[in-house]
Amino acid sequence: MNFLSLIKLCLTLVSQLFFISILHAAPLQIDLPKSTVSATFKQMNVPVDANFTKFSAMIDFDAKKLDAAKASIDIHIPSFDLGDPDYNHEVQKKEWFNGSQFPKASFVSSKIKSIAAGKFEVSGKLTIKGKTVDVNFPLTLKKEGLAQIFEGSLPIRRLAFSIGEGEWKDTSIVADEVIIKFRIFAGK
Repeated sequence: MNFLSLIKLCLTLVSQLFFISILHAAPLQIDLPKSTVSATFKQMNVPVDANFTKFSAMIDFDAKKLDAAKASIDIHIPSFDLGDPDYNHEVQKKEWFNGSQFPKASFVSSKIKSIAAGKFEVSGKLTIKGKTVDVNFPLTLKKEGLAQIFEGSLPIRRLAFSIGEGEWKDTSIVADEVIIKFRIFAGK
């Protein structure tokens, strides 16, 4: 092989590697200060909203390549904020989140499919308090300037995750249904 052939081969390999890197989208940059994850539940039939103030997310998404799309989120359970330090302390106890033993809840997608323009169905596994269940939920994608905003809500049953044990299993005091809501800002 002469020098010119070697140069052509190197240039061909470099251009192929560059093309492959363009085809595989990198995960989006998450704007955590603008993003939110919250939970809404009813206590004595009164809606209560609480935020998770610490979480991380990874979204690798291209609407034209949904087979390769994936998303995950890790929520820091001790960051659950009901707006009152005494309540915040209470829900970290063993009967509720058991935050010292299970400090993280997580979701990992297994499939994202388009159902309409800007609307998707997401399937995956949700793990809370050491219990993992298969879940599906609708996702809306909006654009705001250069940002992509992923919004959705996921209804769960708290008792399926042993959240509220003992006397707190009584769903007349704290309802079994909890809605996890998220709004994730992401960009390239």
